[in-house]
Amino acid sequence: MEYNHSKVEKKWQDIWDEKGSFYATESTDKEKFYALVEFPYPSGQGLHVGHPRPYTALDIVARKRRLEGYNVLYPMGWDAFGLPTENYAIKNKIHPAVVTKNNIARFKAQLKSLGMSFDWSREINTTDPDYYKWTQWIFIQLFNKGLAYKKEFPINWCPSCKVGLANEEVVGGGCERCGSVVEQKVKNQWMLKITEYAERLINDLDLVDYIERVKIQQKNWIGRSEGAEVDFHIKGSDDIFRVFTTRPDTLYGATYMVMSPEHPYIEKYADQIENMDELLQYRSDAAKKSEFERTELVKDKTGVEVKGFVAINPVTKKEIPVWISDYVMMSYGTGAIMAVPGHDTRDWEFAKKFDLPIVEVVSGGNVDEAAYTDNADGVLVNSEMINGLKVPEAKAKITDFLVENGMGEKKVNYKLRDWVFSRQRYWGEPIPLVYCETCGWVPVKEEDLPLTLPEVDNYEPTDNGESPLAHIHDWVNTTCPACGKDAKRETDTMPQWAGSSWYFLRYCDPHNNEALASQEMLDYWGPVDWYNGGMEHTTLHLLYSRFWHKFLFDIGVVPTAEPYQKRTSHGMILGENMEKMSKSRGNVVNPDEIITEFGADTLRTYEMFIGDFEKSVPWSMNSLKGCKRFLDRVWKLQDIVEDGDAYSEALIKPLHKTIKKVSDDFENLKFNTAIAALMSLQNDITKVGKLNKAELKTFITLLNPVAPHQTEEMWEQLGFEGLLNETTWPTYEDKYLVDDEIEIVLQINGKVRDKLVISATSTREEMEAFAMASERVKALTEGKNIVKVICVPKKLVNIVVK
Repeated sequence: MEYNHSKVEKKWQDIWDEKGSFYATESTDKEKFYALVEFPYPSGQGLHVGHPRPYTALDIVARKRRLEGYNVLYPMGWDAFGLPTENYAIKNKIHPAVVTKNNIARFKAQLKSLGMSFDWSREINTTDPDYYKWTQWIFIQLFNKGLAYKKEFPINWCPSCKVGLANEEVVGGGCERCGSVVEQKVKNQWMLKITEYAERLINDLDLVDYIERVKIQQKNWIGRSEGAEVDFHIKGSDDIFRVFTTRPDTLYGATYMVMSPEHPYIEKYADQIENMDELLQYRSDAAKKSEFERTELVKDKTGVEVKGFVAINPVTKKEIPVWISDYVMMSYGTGAIMAVPGHDTRDWEFAKKFDLPIVEVVSGGNVDEAAYTDNADGVLVNSEMINGLKVPEAKAKITDFLVENGMGEKKVNYKLRDWVFSRQRYWGEPIPLVYCETCGWVPVKEEDLPLTLPEVDNYEPTDNGESPLAHIHDWVNTTCPACGKDAKRETDTMPQWAGSSWYFLRYCDPHNNEALASQEMLDYWGPVDWYNGGMEHTTLHLLYSRFWHKFLFDIGVVPTAEPYQKRTSHGMILGENMEKMSKSRGNVVNPDEIITEFGADTLRTYEMFIGDFEKSVPWSMNSLKGCKRFLDRVWKLQDIVEDGDAYSEALIKPLHKTIKKVSDDFENLKFNTAIAALMSLQNDITKVGKLNKAELKTFITLLNPVAPHQTEEMWEQLGFEGLLNETTWPTYEDKYLVDDEIEIVLQINGKVRDKLVISATSTREEMEAFAMASERVKALTEGKNIVKVICVPKKLVNIVVK
């Protein structure tokens, strides 16, 4: 019988839908398995062939776990607020809500056509008021605990998207969405105090099973460093510059200071600063640059000396000049640094340019030619009380001295900054706060949530940086929830990260109107057992969602300190030309076209067979067709099947070995080698020339998570009971994993000359005897001097001759 993939795949997708085959049960009696993939942003372009790779990977694991008897939760939803939809809506004059609805419908149809075993009864959408009610509720809890605050802040501003960006959303000095050069703009912004959780976000990585490169990314972004805060007094004043340094041992080499052009001391000392006009002009020029441009290491060093006051080095007691330079930011640390040009490359370049003193304080380099920075174990010089000490001892001694003498204190610092949480756009969750002249900022009453977006005709961003909501006066003007007086709503909306920072919790209980999820469901399903997503999200989304989860843990909402027990990541699928797929490169592959021509099972099989799951791989139409041929051969196994309810002598070992291999490989994301094992088993069957129903039943059960439609159809055609997705996963016995015979390689002088099949229990002496008896070996060694024979058990015999 010819296999019609279009007809068969639609048939089984409809059956699974009708039966709710993949719905997690409400019962908490069974052992649970919660598998999670990152929910997509439903763009107008629809799915690309990169989407099925991670979805299919965990779909395979989820399907296998169901067959093993687990209660599996494998959900899907939509991360649908944000700039791409809003920008498309503005360009095409279609409301963002309509754009979102249309895009979701297309994405959902595409995912269903791939045969994903998602629990669609738990589908969520971040733009649904029933969902973002709880996003707003979480924000109010953060506000009540002092972790959400508003402050004047220099932010990254995208002049094209007309929106403020978190540091994490600026890539190479440009907006990560549109690529425009980012500017600096001072705005009153809502901030979330993620820095309060910095230490726990690092330490609790020890509690989870993340691949190492993901842990490293998290730690590097948080950027923990130990050191000291040191006070440099301004001469003739009680004012100080407090600076953080990881190298207090180099204090004797601090020969000047640099402060941010925005430092408040410029205004405070305006009367005595002699070159105020020069400083203000420099500040104005710096404000036109993005943070990336200002802090870029390779750029030309610029700066202006502050003529009007000097600082005092606390240990040398010497007067040192103070400069301003744009590479020092008020938003980082204290807005001032001590410069040690002998041992810092940027300070050295700055000192050389402006002819400032350079003092060596750690021996080993030539500071006249370059900063000596490879000095973690060096010896201190020109440093009075710490001369002769190695760096670690010098750090400890000088820090103790600073603390004892009131000149500083020990300090742990983080590169991580608080999260800028305001966006001046329409298509986002309204921030549920109002401003009252009497009460200040007051949250909307929880019983009045959700605070929904007003329906408007004009949602275009404003040129002055205000949210479009600011012009909807009927919505903005309200009364204070605390005192009842006139008040105004916050008009900024939340960033796209908000809805994705807790979505995995809502899947546990998505229709709950009383809480973001019931305690019983959170206790049962949490934490996520296995979360897979792209490496591009292992910094920000992972960090933000871990932060929110830890906060919810602290206030007793969730039962675990970490949201995800296991996190893995996948590589991209590149174009056939080895470049990232994009419309401009003309190398995009449309999954709809592949499914139409070859079928979803072929696409699934190919994307899992394509190569190492964690690495990027190029698309190949030839390899895709090879996977189609494999599935065709599997279908034709029905032509040679016989009755039989036990494995035959000929196939019992290959079957048990394949069960073990596939079972292990699926759990270790080694899908390519699992499929290779199934291909090998199919070849074994072809050599035997027949198989029985018991053997074919096992074969198609092992293949089912990869190619679910074809295997379900074969199951039905063969007359097996029920549905394949309701059967049990095959098991293996160790005794069948041991080979009676093995193949060994025969080498002469390291070159392979022959192969032999011998008993798996052969000794070294027997291996050597078999080798020497080989007709090929005899011919090649005749008349030659055999120097020695090397035996590697179960692998090879190498005969060394002269």
